[in-house]
Amino acid sequence: MPETETPGEHPSELPQDPHWKFLVVYLCFYGFMTQLRPGESFITPYLLGTEKNFTKEEVTNEITPVLSYSYIFVLVPIFLLTDYLRYKPVLVLQSLSHISIWLLLIFGTGILAMQFMEFFYGITMAARVAYSSYIFSLVTPSHYQRMASYSRTSVLMGVFTSSVLGQLCVTFGGSTFMTLNYISLGFMCFGLVLTLFLERPKRSLFFNRSEPVCNGTSPTELDKMNAGELPWYKAPSWQDLVFIRMLKELAAIARLPQLRLWSFWWIFNSAGYYLMLYYVQILWNEVYPTRDNSRVYNGGVEAASTLLGAVTSFAAGYVKIRWVLWSELVICIVTAFQAGLLLLMNTTANIWICYVAYIFFRGSYQFLVPIAIFQIAASLSKELCALVFGVNTFLATVLKTTITIIITDKRGLALSVHPQFYVYFGYFTFLTVVYLAASVCVAVRHNARRKPQEERCSPDGEVSGKDKSTELASELGKGESPA
Repeated sequence: MPETETPGEHPSELPQDPHWKFLVVYLCFYGFMTQLRPGESFITPYLLGTEKNFTKEEVTNEITPVLSYSYIFVLVPIFLLTDYLRYKPVLVLQSLSHISIWLLLIFGTGILAMQFMEFFYGITMAARVAYSSYIFSLVTPSHYQRMASYSRTSVLMGVFTSSVLGQLCVTFGGSTFMTLNYISLGFMCFGLVLTLFLERPKRSLFFNRSEPVCNGTSPTELDKMNAGELPWYKAPSWQDLVFIRMLKELAAIARLPQLRLWSFWWIFNSAGYYLMLYYVQILWNEVYPTRDNSRVYNGGVEAASTLLGAVTSFAAGYVKIRWVLWSELVICIVTAFQAGLLLLMNTTANIWICYVAYIFFRGSYQFLVPIAIFQIAASLSKELCALVFGVNTFLATVLKTTITIIITDKRGLALSVHPQFYVYFGYFTFLTVVYLAASVCVAVRHNARRKPQEERCSPDGEVSGKDKSTELASELGKGESPA
């Protein structure tokens, strides 16, 4: 198994292990295969249909909320175990959880069995961090962006293929939802076999590492790629390294405006996004309550939304604007667009309009995801990057679970799906107002800084060399690009 380089090695070269290419291809193939779950797009109509015959109230207020509860319960332990056990055991756990989900869907009866199904689904969601972390252990830091592209593409293509396969089987093959679940179970068993052949890395980010550190963290990946010579010193103990010093660094970097903004976006917008995602199939069934399986187009809609998400994610990489100035406004516009789509989904009686609104909602969210990842990770070491994303995900899960307890759970307000979507619309509208106010504040501060610069300008409109140097130093000190 290749190991990551230390500062001073050649960062532009891939590991000299002859098997690294095979391992990368194998892991991308594994990521593709584990997404082949054609029954997933039809779980809600399956539970509400003749095979299981649950009521909408049982699915909405008793079964689905368990997913949020289990996810927040297992997220932190799995995040730590993933690093401590060096990825592979958690990947095996994820495969076993996938198998448990479809065994319960096929053979389980009663609400308790379906609640356990949602519990195992929460484990699989939390264990996704093992896949995204493991693939980076195969290559040097200078190739992380390429590996992120490969892994994300393989996963998106797996979701797309799975959704198309499920829709074709239902619409043209006359397959039942139970048949799709058997097909999904077969793919999950094959995924478990693939997992068993993965090699276990010798190193991980926090617990199993040998690189020297400073203040509990490794040099940033940019420093590694530039082979910078920085005064790194070894921390006195791994306890300080993993917990105390990491948290101190996290508190320090939380003062960075762009990091703070995009972390807030990750927490608040992703919480609303996933709540919509959990309950949208119930909304579709409410808008179009058909018993004819061939007229249920959930798989095709998921395929279209995945494809648009991939396109918008790709397009986001080519957006060239001054993010330090325009981030709040871009987030505001996208969030306002999402609020409008939620209102449209909830008020239309046309299932096709509901489908299209859902597709654009997912596409707009996926457009901002890679931007948020870059803005958060640009100046962090991979250890701090993993920690920041872990904390953001945990806080988003806490928020999502709190909303679920209040408005969805039978022990709370126990709202049906239409009132829930009005709440989500109000939630995104409130976020839009907050981002709009933030963008106005940024514009006011920017104009206030420009006025003294204009006053220093010469009559012909040029700034003197001394003032220009002072301006440039000031801009760089604020973390802004002079371009």
